[in-house]
Amino acid sequence: MTNHVSTHPGSGALSGAGERPLVNLALVKGHIVASLVWFFVGLTGGLLFSMQFFRHYPFPGIELLSPGRVRMVHTNMMAYGFILNAFFAGMLWSIPRLTGFPILSDKLGRLFFWGWQVILAFVVGGILTGHAQAVEWGETPVFIDPFISVWVLLGVVNLVAPILKTRGRPLYVTLWYFSASFVWTVLNYLMGNYIPQFFVPGAGGAAIAGLFIHDLVGLFVTPIGWGLMYYFVPSILNRPIWSHALSLVGFWGLAFFYPLNGVHHFLYSTIPMYVQYGAVVSTVAVELVVTTVIVNFFMTLRGMGRTLVTSLPIRWFYTGMVAYFTTCLQCAVQVQLPVQQIIHFTDWVVAHAHLVMFAVFGSWIMGFFTELWPRLVRRPWKSRALLEWHYWLTTLGIWTMFLTLTALGLQQGYLWRGLNPWEDMLRSSIPFWVFRTFTGVLIIAGTVVFAYHAWATARQPVPAAVTERVEGAEPAAP
Repeated sequence: MTNHVSTHPGSGALSGAGERPLVNLALVKGHIVASLVWFFVGLTGGLLFSMQFFRHYPFPGIELLSPGRVRMVHTNMMAYGFILNAFFAGMLWSIPRLTGFPILSDKLGRLFFWGWQVILAFVVGGILTGHAQAVEWGETPVFIDPFISVWVLLGVVNLVAPILKTRGRPLYVTLWYFSASFVWTVLNYLMGNYIPQFFVPGAGGAAIAGLFIHDLVGLFVTPIGWGLMYYFVPSILNRPIWSHALSLVGFWGLAFFYPLNGVHHFLYSTIPMYVQYGAVVSTVAVELVVTTVIVNFFMTLRGMGRTLVTSLPIRWFYTGMVAYFTTCLQCAVQVQLPVQQIIHFTDWVVAHAHLVMFAVFGSWIMGFFTELWPRLVRRPWKSRALLEWHYWLTTLGIWTMFLTLTALGLQQGYLWRGLNPWEDMLRSSIPFWVFRTFTGVLIIAGTVVFAYHAWATARQPVPAAVTERVEGAEPAAP
């Protein structure tokens, strides 16, 4: 695996496309808008669900809006609505620019886009009407799963086509991550949504469900997220990634160790202990692999630290990288069996999940949204201050949520270990849960600021300079 560009990803990206535009800007923009719409759906579900913990749930007794169902809408729309739409936007932008070829078919791209939004609407409706599966992160109704599988395959075919057209040329590391994720995601989704439900019951099914849960993050979200970072960071900084060798270590380390992590979700269960020990060892190994990736990106930034202040996309990207290192370090600690005795089934786990899914991947998504939106609407951002408000409200919200729930998890664990009455734990947790809802409001406020700002920016007159910049080969920070 070597860079097929001399300096950084994206150069020469307009070659080989003929008269057809290399990047379908309408599709990229559509996926960004859809991602934000489903993000608001997911955020609303999370906010409502959090309110039941201090007895202020606004829809008591309404079966369609029962907290358990709303919670599943929250998690599924974050994964398949917010993150998947966002990642398709990033790949629709980066893959043609890295290969020099457009996607297979713009019509297929539009079919996938609209079909996926319809599928998501049916997922929400199916969950709220009580048709969810009893598989964590696989709650999508059984009758919708075949459509999800086919539609994801259609999207993958459309994106793989330009990669295959490179005809054996060396591929940049971003394309390695994307290509591997395409294979892993299809196989993992089918495994997690069918095998535990219909074919392997009991502890065996739980082990497979654990693989699915963790591989959804590790083999779908993580490789696409890191692939986008390998594209956007060097292109914005206008310098190559620091170490090609470390990018190889990161890729192969992820491929080897991450699939073995899943059973650490079921420590102290009936799954054989040698399988649990293997998951613990591989989880620690992933932290070592992640360290090499983090070092690679921070060495790439060396001498350009000022960019963290001047470029909002770069700040978002590196904020997510710090969160990624934190969550993997935390994971390496929390899978140790003595630690599990304290934090098992506590809100520590909830804190960890929010850190990885939003503080990491949400930050990266907001970073490339901030980078791409002015190029898609051919207008500069209207207000630097609003970009700052979005960053600080969102970042403060998710990090204070993480710290609050982490502290609560430790408190809960030690109360249980001390055999205190269950009611004592509930009473002592309520102030933390109230504050957790407040931190969620901060995140929602930040997202509202961004959505309004994107709308206001798109309504501005089109300056000629931005029109020229949108058609250029290199992205640049706003």
